[in-house]
Amino acid sequence: MSQKVFAPWEDATEKPLIQFKGVTKKFGDFVAIDNLSLDIYQKEFFALLGPSGCGKTTMMRMLAGFEAPTHGTILLAGQDIAPVPPNKRAVNMMFQSYALFPHLSVWDNIAFGLRREGQDKDAIAARVEEMLRLTRLSKFAKRKPHQISGGQRQRVALARSLAKAPKLLLLDEPLGALDAKLRQDTQFELMDIQEKTGTTFVIVTHDQEEAMTVASRVAVMDEGRVIQVATPSVIYEAPETVYVADFIGDVNIIQGRASQDADKVRIDWAEGQPPIIGTTQKTFSPSQTCHFAIRPEKVAISTEQPEAPNVLQGRVIDIAYLGNLSTYHVELPDGTMMKAQTANTRRLSRRDITWEDNVWLSFTDTAGVLLER
Repeated sequence: MSQKVFAPWEDATEKPLIQFKGVTKKFGDFVAIDNLSLDIYQKEFFALLGPSGCGKTTMMRMLAGFEAPTHGTILLAGQDIAPVPPNKRAVNMMFQSYALFPHLSVWDNIAFGLRREGQDKDAIAARVEEMLRLTRLSKFAKRKPHQISGGQRQRVALARSLAKAPKLLLLDEPLGALDAKLRQDTQFELMDIQEKTGTTFVIVTHDQEEAMTVASRVAVMDEGRVIQVATPSVIYEAPETVYVADFIGDVNIIQGRASQDADKVRIDWAEGQPPIIGTTQKTFSPSQTCHFAIRPEKVAISTEQPEAPNVLQGRVIDIAYLGNLSTYHVELPDGTMMKAQTANTRRLSRRDITWEDNVWLSFTDTAGVLLER
C-alpha cells in the first residue's frame, strides 16, 4: 500500500490553521506587506523565503503578536488573533539568538515557561523529560548553556519552545549561527522533531537550500508580496516567474520572441543563432517576449556535435569544480553565458573539456520552462 501523500492544501475540505486575508502592514509610508492572502495548514513545515527586506520577518512578527496588521485579518484556527496578546496566543517563537538563560541549567531552561504557567511539579518534570528525549539532550540536562555546543543550544531553544505544546512554532533564521555541516544535520533533526510532535512550523529563511530541504511548501516573497507558493519540487521545476526561477538554485535564462504551434514554441533569441524549441501549456501571442529558463544540470556538454532538439555552440570560459559536480561556463557567439553541469561520477574523471575549448551544448525541448515575465 502506498503511503498517503501529505498535501492538505489540495483538499477542499481541509480548513487552514493560519489564514492571512488581505493583510497590509505599513511603517509610515513604507509598505512592508502588500495586500497578502495566504493559507497555512496544520502539521505543515512552511517556509517563508526571500531576500532581506521582503517582508518575511514582518509576517512572522504579526503571527507572534509583536506587530498588528494595518489592514486585513489574520486567523489562527478560525479565530482573529489581533485582539489576543502575544503571551496568550497558542504560538511560540524561537529566535535566531536562542535567548537561553545562561545561569539556568538545560533542564531549567526547558521548564521555565511551564513553571510560569504554574503547572504542577510532576507534570513539568514529565514534560521536560519528554522534551529532552525528543531533542536527544537527556545527558546534558544538568549543564549550563555555555557548557554545550551551538547545535545543542539550538536544540535546547527548540525543546523550550515546544514544551508548552503550541499550535504553531515560528522559527526566525533558526540555523543562521551554525556552520554548514551542522546546519545540514540540524535541518534533518528539525524535520524529524516537527514530524514527531505534529506541530505546525513556520520558518523564515533567506537560505534557499534550507527552505527546499525542510519545507512541505515554500512561499517565495519579494517586496511584501508572495510571488509563488508551492512544494519545493514545483518551485524548482515549474517556477511561475523569472524572479522565482532566478531566486531558487542556478538557472540559465534566455530572452527571445515566441512563435507558437500547439504546445511547441520556437524562441528566436539572437541574430544568426538557431532558435530554441520549447514545450509549454501556456499560450504565447506571435512575437511575444518570453523567457526560457533551464537548469544547468539539464544542459549536456560535449566536444562533438550531438543529435538533439536544441544544439548551441560556444566556448568554455570557466570551470567550477565542486567535488560532486563540475559547472562549465560557456560563452555563446552573441556573448550570452550559459552554464552546463555534469556529475563527477568517477573519482578521477578524465578532464576532456578544458578552458577555451569549443563545445556543444544540447538539451531537449521539455528540459526548460517558458515564462512570460
